[in-house]
Amino acid sequence: MTLNEQLAYLTKGAVDTIRIDDLRAKLERGRPLRVKAGFDPTAPDLHLGHTVLIRKMRHFQQLGHDVIFLIGDFTGLIGDPTGRNATRPPLTREQIEANAETYKTQIFKLLDPERTIIDFNARWMNAFTPVDFIKLTAQATIAQMLEREDFSKRYSTGIPISIHELLYPLVQGYDSVALQADVELGGTDQRFNLLMAREIQRSYGQEPEVIMTTPLLEGLDGVNKMSKSLGNYIGINESADDIYGKVMSVSDDLMWRYYDLLTDLTAEETAKLKAEVETGSKHPRDVKSDLAKRIAADFHSTAEAERAEAEFIRRFRRHQAPSEMAVCRLNAAGAGIKLADLLVQTDMAASKAEARRLIAQGGVRLNGERAIDANLEVKTSGEAQLQVGKLKFLRVIWGA
Repeated sequence: MTLNEQLAYLTKGAVDTIRIDDLRAKLERGRPLRVKAGFDPTAPDLHLGHTVLIRKMRHFQQLGHDVIFLIGDFTGLIGDPTGRNATRPPLTREQIEANAETYKTQIFKLLDPERTIIDFNARWMNAFTPVDFIKLTAQATIAQMLEREDFSKRYSTGIPISIHELLYPLVQGYDSVALQADVELGGTDQRFNLLMAREIQRSYGQEPEVIMTTPLLEGLDGVNKMSKSLGNYIGINESADDIYGKVMSVSDDLMWRYYDLLTDLTAEETAKLKAEVETGSKHPRDVKSDLAKRIAADFHSTAEAERAEAEFIRRFRRHQAPSEMAVCRLNAAGAGIKLADLLVQTDMAASKAEARRLIAQGGVRLNGERAIDANLEVKTSGEAQLQVGKLKFLRVIWGA
C-alpha cells in the first residue's frame, strides 16, 4: 500500500485519530510501530463489541507493525471507573488470572499468535516504589480529573469517588511509558485516559503516542451498546450457527455499521456493496448473508460458515427441520396421545393452556405439517417431529 492507502486502511471506522499528521510522520520513518491496546480482565468471555478494537490491532499487524495486547492485571485490581456512577468492585487476583487466560485463547481467533506481544502491566507496576507513585501522581491535577464526565457527574451529585479510582488513568498512561508505545487504541469512552497517556509520556521525556478511538458497537437491538447484561450480544465463542443467525437478525441499516467495524473490507469496497443494494442489483438479504459468513468464518472456519448458511436457509427460508435436533425418548403408553398433552410432556409448552394457545395461533407443526387441533391423536409408535415457533424442534422417539 502507498502511505495514503495505509492511513485510509488504518483509520477505517475510527472516530478520532490524534494526531493524524503524527501517525503519518511515524509511518514515514519506515520502522514497525509499537501499537498498544489495553484490556482489563473483568469478564471471561469476549463479544463482537470487543473485537472492533482487536480487529484494528489486526489491521496494524497486517501492515507489519508490532501489536501489544496488554492485560491490565494491575489496573484490574483498581477497577476502571469509566462510565461508572459508583466505585467498581475490584477483582480478586484469582479472577484476574482466570479471565486473562481465556483472553489469550480468544484473541488469537483474529490476531496472529506469532506476531502478537502479550504483556501484563503488573510487570512494572508491582515494582513501583512510593516515590515512583508520588512522581506519577504529580503529573495531573484534581481539576484535570474532574474534567472527566463520569467523575464530574459523581462529584456534583455527591456520589463518592475513591482516591484509588483517580489513579486509574495515571497508571494506564504510565503503561504507555513502560511499553514506549507509538500508538494506543481504545474505545471512544477511553478518550480521557488516552489523552492523559500522551501527557504522561511527555512528562517522562517520550514522544507522545498517537491515539485512535474506535466506536462502541451497537448490539442486535440497534440501539444500545453491545452488552452481555442487555442480552443483545454475539459472543465470539458461540457456534457458527448462532453467530450466523444472530447477524442475519440485525436490521439492514445496522448491517453497514457491522461491515465497517467487523470486517476487513476497505471503505471503498463497503461503499460499492451499499451502492449495489441501493440500485437493486443486489438483494440486502444476500449482502447480509455475506456479512454473516465473514464474521462466522473469523471465529470458526470458512467451511463452518458455509455450513451455517446452508442450515439457516434450510430452516428459515425453506421451513425445513434442522439437520440435527434434540431427541426425547418416551415410553409408548396406549395407542395415542393428544397433541396438547405431548407438548407439555416433552417440555415444548409449559402448560396445557399454553399448548392450546400455541396450537390455536398456528405455531405448532407435527411432522412438518401445521397442526391446528389440540386434541389431535398422535400415534405412540415409531417417531414424531415437533416444531414450536421458528426455533424449537424436537424429535420424539417412542419405545417400549
